[in-house]
Amino acid sequence: MKTIRIGTRDSQLAMWQAEWVKSKLEMFYPEGKFELVSMKTKGDKILDVPLSKIGDKGLFTKELEQGLLDDELDMAVHSLKDMPTVLPKGLMISTFCEREEPRDVFLSKTGVLLEELPSGAIIGTSSLRRKAQLKHYRPDLKFMDLRGNLQTRWKKLQESEMDGIVLAAAGVKRLGWEKRITQILPEDLMLSAVGQGSVAIEIVERRSDIQKLLSPLNDIATEQAVRAERALMRKLEGGCQVPIGALARVINGQIILRGMVASLDGTRLIKAEAQGLDPETVGNEVANRLIALGANDILAEIR
Repeated sequence: MKTIRIGTRDSQLAMWQAEWVKSKLEMFYPEGKFELVSMKTKGDKILDVPLSKIGDKGLFTKELEQGLLDDELDMAVHSLKDMPTVLPKGLMISTFCEREEPRDVFLSKTGVLLEELPSGAIIGTSSLRRKAQLKHYRPDLKFMDLRGNLQTRWKKLQESEMDGIVLAAAGVKRLGWEKRITQILPEDLMLSAVGQGSVAIEIVERRSDIQKLLSPLNDIATEQAVRAERALMRKLEGGCQVPIGALARVINGQIILRGMVASLDGTRLIKAEAQGLDPETVGNEVANRLIALGANDILAEIR
């Protein structure tokens, strides 16, 4: 068996995810040889500009995808929430690993809960989705743009005037930072990014050998949930940098999907929900309900 090259970004969290995939493959294939190949992406290099101002087509994936197409990599490990809903020609997601906690968490500098913060408190986040929902919940809060890896963000919280930061629970847990979490934000307050908490593995479509190799890592419930979320995003023609939230769960075989679109100032926030058996159908149904409530008008203003 030739050495299988696993592509990853070089941040600590991305390396953790790729190491996790590598360890699972080594467990299933003890005779196999697997090596990590790390790369910096455009999103890793530009840290002084909010993501919404750079454009988000493949911001954290393009270099890895080129590595796949150039046959420098056999697979690429991504955070699914970083992946565009339309992939480059010739590539596919072969594997959706079992999802970690998909919600967002609040890390407070002083241990104060989000609802207990004083008026005018400053929250660190560059996510338009998080800002819009927080502004809707508490219009009195202020915001400071926050980019960089999780270590950088935690350091900035300690050294700045920020009162707290909002991060994806999955990344915080994967780095072993559970004790730093002040609270998990409930879905009614903060709907997650599409695909949040799921590690996805991308391959070249014709590599049926790699797809077969990865099949033991695929989690069906996760795949159904995130495919529904991505169908919603695709229908709304959204990207990572628009205030769209979605979270699906599979309960007794039914996919239950909640979706949200908000204006940048948080004054308009619409939600819809649907359930069913087919991910694409459920995702499109929620998207159509959001459109009927005015989602396209809100998104057109933002664009």
